[in-house]
Amino acid sequence: MSAGGGTKAIIAALAANAGIAVAKFVGFLVTGSSSMLAEAVHSLADTSNQGLLLLGQKTSKRRATREHPFGFGRDRYFYSFIVALMLFTLGAAFALYEGIHKIIEPQPLETPVVAVVILLVAICLEGYSFFTAMGESRKIKGNASWWRFIRQAKEPELPVVLLEDSGALLGLVFALLGVGLSVLTGDPVFDGIGTVLIGVLLGVIAIILIVEMKSLLIGEGATDTDLATIVDELAAGKVERVIHIRTQYLGPDELLVAAKLALVPGLDTAAIATAIDDAEARVRAKVPVATLIYLEPDLDRETR
Repeated sequence: MSAGGGTKAIIAALAANAGIAVAKFVGFLVTGSSSMLAEAVHSLADTSNQGLLLLGQKTSKRRATREHPFGFGRDRYFYSFIVALMLFTLGAAFALYEGIHKIIEPQPLETPVVAVVILLVAICLEGYSFFTAMGESRKIKGNASWWRFIRQAKEPELPVVLLEDSGALLGLVFALLGVGLSVLTGDPVFDGIGTVLIGVLLGVIAIILIVEMKSLLIGEGATDTDLATIVDELAAGKVERVIHIRTQYLGPDELLVAAKLALVPGLDTAAIATAIDDAEARVRAKVPVATLIYLEPDLDRETR
């Protein structure tokens, strides 16, 4: 993912969520709707989340130090993990608490038309943010399904924004249904039910993000396709075969490759060095994200 593409999607989401959060809080103060309050807190959390994603992008660009010789690329994973936790605690947990409270002690809505108008405007703004993220994601996902893209993407920002915006749009629909049914039936308990549905939805999305970001944070290897390409490029020229290989993403744009190679017998020191350099060049040409490559020539004891 290009940095510009990810940043564009994040800024679009931040601007949309900030405006929506203000409108929803005003709607809650006017109507007293628990769905509106849950959605307002959700939008406030989303706004903070976009700020954390931007912070992660910035801090990940710091230069490597003696204590962190491989740099700070995983900062983007760390802040994305924090975003998932915030979505769970501030979004899901609060919505569930507020929804259950309003089901137990339902309160009539005041001026519900205000809530409906705000929710419809919010759907338009969230839709803009969602389609911006989709447009940026299409540039890198290729023919993969959206679910596979979310599961396999090494760049955390777009999957996070996509899932957040999806949850926000569905949550707005639930809030609209809750307010609408409360008005049509005269029973405010539907507003509480809509709020609970918002909480369940946000909880599911947060758990998906927590699982995916944790996997990236503790270290994922190259995809099967990239790994096969790396092995094929290493096992060429003066390299007879790859004895052993390990890969790990140090950040979305940095893949570490470490391998033992069995070289053609009888090479002198200069020829070995040239064979190693050529192997590195072949890998970088086909898999540019492989920025750190450590190759060790060894005897092919298995063949012997």
